[in-house]
Amino acid sequence: MKRAVPWSTRIEDYIVYRRSNGYALTVEAGRLRQFAKFAERTWHQDRLTIELATAWARSSKLQTQITWARRIEVLRGFAKYWLRFDSNTEIPPRNMFGPPHRRLIPHIYTDEEICSLMEACVLLAPVNGLRPATCRTVFGLLAASGLRISEAVNLTRADVDLDTGVLTIRQAKFHKSRLVPLHPSVTSALQIYAQRRDQYVPLPDKRFFLFDQAKPINRRMILYALHDLCKQLGWRPRGDYPHHRLQDLRHTFIVHSTLQFYQQGIEIDKAVLALSNYVGHSEIAHTYWYFTGIPELMAIAGERFHGYAQGVSR
Repeated sequence: MKRAVPWSTRIEDYIVYRRSNGYALTVEAGRLRQFAKFAERTWHQDRLTIELATAWARSSKLQTQITWARRIEVLRGFAKYWLRFDSNTEIPPRNMFGPPHRRLIPHIYTDEEICSLMEACVLLAPVNGLRPATCRTVFGLLAASGLRISEAVNLTRADVDLDTGVLTIRQAKFHKSRLVPLHPSVTSALQIYAQRRDQYVPLPDKRFFLFDQAKPINRRMILYALHDLCKQLGWRPRGDYPHHRLQDLRHTFIVHSTLQFYQQGIEIDKAVLALSNYVGHSEIAHTYWYFTGIPELMAIAGERFHGYAQGVSR
């Protein structure tokens, strides 16, 4: 009798296959391995069925339709692959738990909130240490450039040209590199930070942003500082997320940039294309995904619609 192939082996074969075709599967691989463990622990059949897919989707700790839908979305890819080896494989229907993706409303920071957040960094421990200055500068850089937090924390000294005011982002998302020119005020803030950092860290370190004792920063450290400061400031996030996110500073940059385009009368389609390249998006559609209807933008949209209804072209 032919021995059944373990679920974990099937999943690993699929992951290797997809990665050989250029897909990173950063998140999906972890979910699929969770599925393999679940199937090996609870399932007594040798084939993938809709019943098994449903049971695994509903076993998530987060009992929400969108969580189940995202699990099904990941599993559908594997099911299509495994159908080549087992014709009895059942492919879960698309959207069986509804759409797997919906845009949750982010928190768009006001200019006043960004200033308050940066000023509050003095409350971080150790007082008069390097950590408060690092967090203040990172928050300011994210808000002023729209960098991903991963791009900011991975900056090296060689990546930050303080003479020309240009950042070199190397091998970011989708393995793309790009140059990011900065506003002179941002370059000045980075220069001030670099001088202070070098006072605390006399021995050279390749990382640009450091904590005390020359400790390189990471996303978790900066996010912890953000949550700590928001708690001290008594802030609650606007939107659909339960906590403030570093990603919201990127959303804020894109929304505020778009507002400035309208206010300055810049042709919006060309401006958004340039903005998309600046923030490192692979498609302009990804930039439009970041748009959020803040009151200032909605006021412009309402004014333009009123003009359209009155037959006034803009």
